[in-house]
Amino acid sequence: MKILVTGGAGFVGSHLVDKLINDKHEVVIIDDLSTGKKEFINKFATFYKTDIRNKKISKIFDKHNFDIVYHIAAQKSVPYSLKNPIEDADINILGALNLLDNCVKYKIEKIIFTSTGGAIYDAADFFPTNEECEAKPLSPYAVSKFAIEKYLNFYQKVHGLNYVIIRPANIYGPRQDPHGEAGVIAIFISNLLQNKQCYINGGDQSRDFVYVKDVVNALILAQKAKNEIYNIGTSNDISIINLYEKIRKLTNSNLTPEYKPSIKGEVVKSQLSSKKIKEQIGWTPKISLNDGILETIEYFKNVK
Repeated sequence: MKILVTGGAGFVGSHLVDKLINDKHEVVIIDDLSTGKKEFINKFATFYKTDIRNKKISKIFDKHNFDIVYHIAAQKSVPYSLKNPIEDADINILGALNLLDNCVKYKIEKIIFTSTGGAIYDAADFFPTNEECEAKPLSPYAVSKFAIEKYLNFYQKVHGLNYVIIRPANIYGPRQDPHGEAGVIAIFISNLLQNKQCYINGGDQSRDFVYVKDVVNALILAQKAKNEIYNIGTSNDISIINLYEKIRKLTNSNLTPEYKPSIKGEVVKSQLSSKKIKEQIGWTPKISLNDGILETIEYFKNVK
């Protein structure tokens, strides 16, 4: 198949591109390299350095005749969205709408959208949280992701564009950026390996962490589905305090964290059920948190 991956030079997108090319698909990447990196770009992919908001991306659609579009590119930081809600909406909503219009115009078979499961439910009514739980997006980041979910429903009903929405828990693994405001595991590992101070906001937060390659497998399996929403999680959560201790021990560090106040708009607890995707298309997480952290530590040890 001919497949477009937006954000294909980024953390999740580059792993997805590698898997798609390994599976013998023809892959095109759109990425503006604002957070993606040239060294993550698979040499067998066709790469266009451009913004998803650029109207000229229609020329890319016209040239390549895609079967499927994976939309992963995004402003991905909750704290950043709290400070810059207009820019967050500009990228995450208007950029996505530009893609959707082109998907309709060029009769794309399906778009697979990476939403958020870690932020969209906010104070969930029950745990592990399934897709029937009411979405209560609090941060601008979560609101923008949820808005695109609703737009996808509109584009399907009105224009016949099929979709699959993936709501992943907190993704971690090799290639994650340790210098931004997202990705606490990458931040802890990078800092501890360099003997730098780590910070914990609040003290009562917990998260469901899912390994990047497990997320990629879910994205691949999503090709089988049509007009569905799937949570991608492990049905387990760990407190950020206990997570820090785990990583501190695995990196052989003696540093203690410094605590800061909680950030308004951040979810306190996230724990996602993946029962639906397991029953419908057979996805389950394969990598344990301990093994995933060890693989991520090995990656960061070799990062220059």
